[in-house]
Amino acid sequence: MVSWQEFEKEEPGFAGRVRELFDAHRHKTMATLRKDGSPRISGTEAQFKDGELWLGSMPGAVKAKDLRRDPRVALHSASEDPDDADPAAWAGDAKLAGRAVEVTDPKVLEEFGLSEQGAHLFRVEVAEVVRTFVATGGTHLVVQMWHEGRGLREVRRE
Repeated sequence: MVSWQEFEKEEPGFAGRVRELFDAHRHKTMATLRKDGSPRISGTEAQFKDGELWLGSMPGAVKAKDLRRDPRVALHSASEDPDDADPAAWAGDAKLAGRAVEVTDPKVLEEFGLSEQGAHLFRVEVAEVVRTFVATGGTHLVVQMWHEGRGLREVRRE
């Protein structure tokens, strides 16, 4: 898995478009795994800073407990509904998957204003990134996918 910065160096244009989608809304949807292996979705905030993608959590939150036990994570950007009259005007949405690594370094926690709060901070290592949008003309859906070790590819669906 790679840092956001490493992914950005490999695919700068694609990474920029994906980041715009994540930055467009404060809240995202995160998927983690419960103790029994079943999925859990949670609202969360994510932040790009210093070449990394960061996730925070309130003290003792179940999503933080999930990530401490099993660091696999998926994150989905918020999405607007496409305009039926002009679906190609839809900005699209983005998602990524990887591993969340808890950061406990007091200096880093202080940089995020978390040193006194007992909150959790995780740095995301990226394995895959996907952007979905409607092509110009509104005739088909475009799915752009980057996977570590395989690079970027595109699928068009009618």
